[in-house]
Amino acid sequence: MTFRKFTFIHLILFLMVAIFNVAPWPFLMLTVAQLLYIPIVLNFVMRKGDWLRKYYFWIAIPAYLAIVVLHVSNETQIDRLLAAVYFIFTIIIACYGVSRFLQRGFSHVEEFAIDMGLIYLALGGAWFFAYEAHIDTGFPPLITWLTAIHFHYSAFLLPVFVGFLGRLQKNVLYKVICTIILLSPMIVALGITFSRWLELLSVILYIIGLYGLIVLSFQAQFTSPIQTWLVRISFAALGITIGFSFLYALGSGWGLFIVTIDFMLLFHGTLNCILFALCGIFGWSLAIPKSTHRKFDFPVSKIRAGLVVGDNILENLVDAQTNYYSLVDDMSVYEPGISVEKVSPTIIDFYESTANYRLFAEIKWAKWFKPFAFIYRQISRYVKQINLPLSNSVSEMTGDIFAIKDRLDGRVRPRAWVRKVDGQVTFVALYSEHKTAERTYMNIALPLPWTAMIGILELNQVGKGIQLTSNKQSGPESEAGIYLAWKNILIKLPLKEVFHVEELENNVLRAEHQMWIFSIPFLTINYKIYHQKLIK
Repeated sequence: MTFRKFTFIHLILFLMVAIFNVAPWPFLMLTVAQLLYIPIVLNFVMRKGDWLRKYYFWIAIPAYLAIVVLHVSNETQIDRLLAAVYFIFTIIIACYGVSRFLQRGFSHVEEFAIDMGLIYLALGGAWFFAYEAHIDTGFPPLITWLTAIHFHYSAFLLPVFVGFLGRLQKNVLYKVICTIILLSPMIVALGITFSRWLELLSVILYIIGLYGLIVLSFQAQFTSPIQTWLVRISFAALGITIGFSFLYALGSGWGLFIVTIDFMLLFHGTLNCILFALCGIFGWSLAIPKSTHRKFDFPVSKIRAGLVVGDNILENLVDAQTNYYSLVDDMSVYEPGISVEKVSPTIIDFYESTANYRLFAEIKWAKWFKPFAFIYRQISRYVKQINLPLSNSVSEMTGDIFAIKDRLDGRVRPRAWVRKVDGQVTFVALYSEHKTAERTYMNIALPLPWTAMIGILELNQVGKGIQLTSNKQSGPESEAGIYLAWKNILIKLPLKEVFHVEELENNVLRAEHQMWIFSIPFLTINYKIYHQKLIK
């Protein structure tokens, strides 16, 4: 079915409801989202081959018919059932959002915004069901219904539009604004439920986010002048209506201004319904930006652990016919990212003769993360993987390197580096490398219970030292990152790590390993690395 036919059918469906609607006119603001806006935007998001597109009509037709019946008939005994049909539909859409995320993870913030819009829609469905089923939510029925509208417009349409904008204009400002927009719906809900101060804060965050979007919409390059101004008008409309939301929050909490629900419905609701939603949909329909995400296709270790990892995992994996004494056979494979002629000879020797070196580590957890580290430590002691001490005292990290059978791992020349502190297994890391285009990446797998954490690291030269990083420093096409592998699914994690390795003196190295979660630093490991001939 063509997009025009699809849109025409949903438009006729909505007009029929508008003509025969038995509820007050403001209720049509939610209805138009359910019967027109959401189907069209879902059509924008779904891709050929998606499971949702394959089964869409079987899933959607009962939901849309349920909405029609609810609005053209007086209250009946089956209203709860009809609302439940629509609620189930929104849950399926949320599952589609989750499935999109699982195909990619946190690798593209603009796609994550679309995922979150799809997931948030289920909350809109839940509040709609609560209203139609007369469930006591602790709020007046009107507030329950308005919350359903909030999750259809501000929590579904807005994140999807933000995702489309990010496909065109993604910079540091966009990432900040996108984060604010995605957090705001939940902060609004918490504020309404628990605290007027939190509700006011949520509106202030929305103001910052929405005006940031307006700025970004003036920076982005659209395909035509018509699309440019429709999208800008869409975001600008929210910039106007959010001001009245701010006045309403002040009025409901402190009585400083008088902005009534009736005024909000007439002005705020109508502007959002027509200028924000309708202009936005018209604008994006002219040219839907294409996603820049590409499926991850680098080699991934097939080795997974049971409940306990430790060095016992190697029992049937070790290739007794092969011996490795290093993490890398030949560092020149990482050229041109590094130059073996210019990098410190001791660094080259460490990676090509790792067994000849001894490591001493100082582990520093960030203060804010220490409570989580304590909890995690209780688990890692049992699992025996990524099992780092809580103490920041310097400890020797002993290690052995074992060849792993290629056919069991699935990568080229894999080897395990097992590191221990005071006899307890700290890391079991499986090293290999792979080449994509003209760049070779260090490909590291840490087996976990039924999964594996995969580190794809770029090697770059810094003076005579080197940097190993999961950041995409060589460009957006880089495969660098930290991933979670589960069965055939590879998820980009919100983790980053950087190793800085430099020579202090002949046969002595210093390495700093830093890690971030959601761009917040939480772990630093400082290493002193000595050639064993220096230590008796």
